[in-house]
Amino acid sequence: MTLDDVADELYGLDPGEFVEARTKHVKAAREDNDRTLAAEIGKLRKPTTVGWLVNLISRNLSEDLDALLALGESLRDAQRHLSGQDLRRLTTQRQQVVRSLAHKSGEIAASRGKNAGEDALRDVAQTLNAALSDEETAAQVRLGRVVTAASYSGFGPAGLAVVEEDSVHDAPAIHTEDSAPAKSTAPDHKAEQAKAKAELTEARADLEKIRRRVKAETAQFEDARSKLSDLDRRIEELRADLEHAEQERQFAKNTEKAAGVAVRESEDELREAERRVDEAEEGLDETE
Repeated sequence: MTLDDVADELYGLDPGEFVEARTKHVKAAREDNDRTLAAEIGKLRKPTTVGWLVNLISRNLSEDLDALLALGESLRDAQRHLSGQDLRRLTTQRQQVVRSLAHKSGEIAASRGKNAGEDALRDVAQTLNAALSDEETAAQVRLGRVVTAASYSGFGPAGLAVVEEDSVHDAPAIHTEDSAPAKSTAPDHKAEQAKAKAELTEARADLEKIRRRVKAETAQFEDARSKLSDLDRRIEELRADLEHAEQERQFAKNTEKAAGVAVRESEDELREAERRVDEAEEGLDETE
């Protein structure tokens, strides 16, 4: 077997079966005198619960996963073309698909007797979002060989786009001894003054650049905090709606039960009434 074959097999197993199976493959490779393969197999890391859940998506929901990663391409295209309307629409769609896939991974795990908590499902969603922006993460997700949760800390479809000026143009000039102008041996007050002014201009430019960056990062932070607050409020509303719906369901269930009893009692009375009518008709026939 090749390393790819072994990896495909190992990362398709439940985490609890991983180490034992890996040890068997290492032993088999050594018995075949393939120490290089044995070493490579030994380096394969056991997946965490989150890694395993993501791998379940790759192996059981490949079409849905392909659709999500294709959606990431559309998001990047919308960002490149600064299409705000398309970006908002695709972002909403991405969030829905990511939540759905994370939820389905939990259902698949449950069907295998494993319980995935809310924290794990959130990390699954976080990893899927990272795959939309990071090609290496996307490749591991596609292969179903994710080891642990991934996150994306840069800018792009998984986060907020922040456009800054080209750092090459903003960077302060760096002078080496070879490139620096030759110093005059005599004191030159004007040269020193010009140098001081240049340093001041450079320092002000750096200050302005940092201010712009702080402003952009603050706006990103405020937006993220606002979204989190909105989501927390929405979750509370949904929980309240769920509780209300459960109460209504219980009421409807009780009503259904009572109605069923009433129907059966009425059917018994109907049959009794029909029997009395039949007897009365027979008595009438006999008197004629």
